Amino acid sequence: MKHIYTSFSLFFCCIITFGQNLSSIQGFILDEQGIPIENSTVYIDGNPSHKTSDSKGFFFIEQLEKGTHSMSVFHPNYSLHNQEISLISDSLKQIFIVLKANKDSIANHNSGIEGYIFDEDHQPVVNANLYVDGNTNSIQTDPSGYFSIYGLKEGAHNLFIQNSSLYSEHFENIFLSPNEIRNITITLNSLAKTDKNLDEVVVYGKKKVPNGLDMVTRIPIDPQDMIQNISIIPEKIIKEQGALSLSDATQNVAGVTLFGSYGGVRESMSIRGYRGTPVLKNGVQVDSDFRTASIASDMQGVESVQVLKGSAALTQGIGDGLGSPGGVINVVTKTPKFKDQGNISIRTGSWGMFRPTLDFQTVLDKKKTAAIRINSAYERSDSYKSYINKEKFYINPSFEWRPDDKTRIVLEMDYLDSNVTPDIGTINLAPDNIEALFKMPHSKFLGFKSDNMHNKTTTYSTRLYRDLTDQLMLRLAYAGSSYQTESTAASLTKNKFSENGVIDYSKRYRTLNKSARDDKNQVIQLDLIGKDVKTGFMKHTFQAGFDFKKTDLNTTSYSLLDSKGKSVKYIDVIDVYSPISNVKPAGYTFGDEKVSSSNTSSYGFTVQDVVSFNSYIKAMLGVRYSSKISQSNSTIGKTQGNAWDPFFGVMITPIENINIFGSYTTTSDLRSAANRDINGKEMGSAVSKQWEMGFKSSWFENRLFFNATYFNIRNSDLQYGITDGVSNVVLYYILAGDLKRSGIELELTGKILPNLQAILGYSYLDAKYEDSPSYVDGSRPMNAPHTTFNGWLRYAFDKGALKDLSLGAGVYYVGSRPVNEWSLVADGHGTTPGVKPFLMPSYLTVNAQAGYKIKQFDIQVFFNNIFNELGYNSYYRGGFINQIDPSNFGIQVGYNF
Repeated sequence: MKHIYTSFSLFFCCIITFGQNLSSIQGFILDEQGIPIENSTVYIDGNPSHKTSDSKGFFFIEQLEKGTHSMSVFHPNYSLHNQEISLISDSLKQIFIVLKANKDSIANHNSGIEGYIFDEDHQPVVNANLYVDGNTNSIQTDPSGYFSIYGLKEGAHNLFIQNSSLYSEHFENIFLSPNEIRNITITLNSLAKTDKNLDEVVVYGKKKVPNGLDMVTRIPIDPQDMIQNISIIPEKIIKEQGALSLSDATQNVAGVTLFGSYGGVRESMSIRGYRGTPVLKNGVQVDSDFRTASIASDMQGVESVQVLKGSAALTQGIGDGLGSPGGVINVVTKTPKFKDQGNISIRTGSWGMFRPTLDFQTVLDKKKTAAIRINSAYERSDSYKSYINKEKFYINPSFEWRPDDKTRIVLEMDYLDSNVTPDIGTINLAPDNIEALFKMPHSKFLGFKSDNMHNKTTTYSTRLYRDLTDQLMLRLAYAGSSYQTESTAASLTKNKFSENGVIDYSKRYRTLNKSARDDKNQVIQLDLIGKDVKTGFMKHTFQAGFDFKKTDLNTTSYSLLDSKGKSVKYIDVIDVYSPISNVKPAGYTFGDEKVSSSNTSSYGFTVQDVVSFNSYIKAMLGVRYSSKISQSNSTIGKTQGNAWDPFFGVMITPIENINIFGSYTTTSDLRSAANRDINGKEMGSAVSKQWEMGFKSSWFENRLFFNATYFNIRNSDLQYGITDGVSNVVLYYILAGDLKRSGIELELTGKILPNLQAILGYSYLDAKYEDSPSYVDGSRPMNAPHTTFNGWLRYAFDKGALKDLSLGAGVYYVGSRPVNEWSLVADGHGTTPGVKPFLMPSYLTVNAQAGYKIKQFDIQVFFNNIFNELGYNSYYRGGFINQIDPSNFGIQVGYNF
């Protein structure tokens, strides 16, 4: 009778499940006498959600994907049962499971082990195989890295963990007490640590989501699968190359250049020919100036530099900066990796550099639920030029807490205090259309030795991740920044020195400026994220979120007064061919304080969905609504604007390692929405439209990547301010035509040979104004080179007499570029209309590195600009022409503990 019931039940379940387009498993759990076992727990693939057998021993599990699944059956009175089950599409698998009775006491088999497995970047290790006490059947981790093993007796157990060829094997010996469920967290080491695999040294498109990238993309997708060009420079590359600045690190990315250093006090970047690329620190913009959007940072606390090219409007709403359509750069600081380790190092080198650093982290409790990390650095150095020096202190504490297996909370802070001598650089000894750059002797300095820029930058953030289900997650992030500067420095007036109506280009009027800036920014993001959610035959990874941004800015400027309290335009006249005094003349003070204040609030809603139709085709659809309100003490009332920015794209994967993609997106500049024309009518926002296409490919088991991208961007409805020609006050605005940019970017990164790492990049840019009454048709925007090239090769010896030695060398090329806009009307910067600006010469630098490991010590030697190439970055119309550093070296000794 019992077997008749069993057969009838199976037949009945077949009828009710037929046609539901699901793969399922059903069956009965019996003891060795064929008696049904009630309350047996069935786990599939280690998933914490489970099924329990009923009073007849019956169980039913549905909605399973095709493929091989690991099944575990637990009952305290019986031995643990493990087996693998293969499913095909739309199938129903029927099985009988027979459990063997325990030979030991029931109480001795109520123990178990559960927990998570992560990699060194604290990313979940999926499908890791766990074997207990030599059992040939394994338990696998789920997408969150979770596993559970129950039905173990008290006493010692050997746990063996294996995960393909990406991570080293791991052994764990665990002693269990009666009825104990032990919660553990295990970190697997990448095989790249032992030079067996490249995974650690992949620079772009690492086959997982890099830490901090979600602050910018807002969606957890591998960069290689994003329909956007994304480049990641990890800490390993930064350390190997000895990069000390953001511009050093981004030399590894095709098409990214330093627009200007503004006297060496900050870095304003350029992507795809757009100046003022927004630079974020952990997702928050530090410098809100739409013209520069720069950053002053220290690389000791940097875990990675993430470069997203193309429109940033979809996820960030950063459309108001001059560089927003070109892309965005996110600097991610270090957070705990749940390890007990540290590193101290000292670097010294050219121009009296002294730089000690610290990186320390530790786990705070035995259950590994909390950890801290502290990074810090001090640097003091002079310069190849007289009177120029810098001193800075940096600290980056962070804390991570995992109160349970579904929650992560990350707290971090980043603080930099620096004093730097601003450097005017050199001058051009000819009209603006002729290149005659003066090769400034290193013993000559155009400013005063008392010149100084004091900068205090603080960023802080809190991030909460909460798994709602296996497929849904809630992410809440709050980030803020405080950027405070106070500068007293010399500058050269825009008016050239002349005698009897003849301009002498070697002589300039020198003045002294004092200014201060207090720039505070706050960002809140709230996102609901779904991963691999199925609707019929489609699979979705989506994000729906809200963000709010607030900026409070106060800038202060002062007038230069002589000894009689009278406002003056300049202090003295200097001649670059004659000795220059670097002592500020007595009797000059500052007065007439002018404070400009503004506050801006913006919010937006973003929805994006990556839809996988099958293993060959996926589409990305998205839209963002942005609204902005701003107010300042220089305008009456508030200005506001809003915009919708769509995004869509398609990715085709003809074979597993090649993704072909194409996308379209827009960026709306709300900053200009309230500008008025000559009739007092609002001009509306300027819109940039971008088409992008290319392919991303991976080779040799994800050890080598080659990506190619073509982009076409058109800025429509550009606006140009018409000034009064005397005080440069803008009277009204006119449309300035379109600015078109198109180009290609090629990137090869990874390992060409087992021990040979390569980073190669090339970019070509065709940027020009079209149909413009303000700029000459066909002219290029300032500081936009046609071509850039970067290359880096590093070889690590792993055997023989040279074992533990590494050698690296690289090149970086920036093509010629116009120093100013070729404008047709007065622009408020002192530019002479109709004069074609000269081209800043191209330059090519060559760097090299050597490293050697001796037990716990690392020794590195860096050689930069080996051939002493002369090159410049400039903000020409602002009075800065700054030379790149000449040949220099550094040596660093580190101790790991």
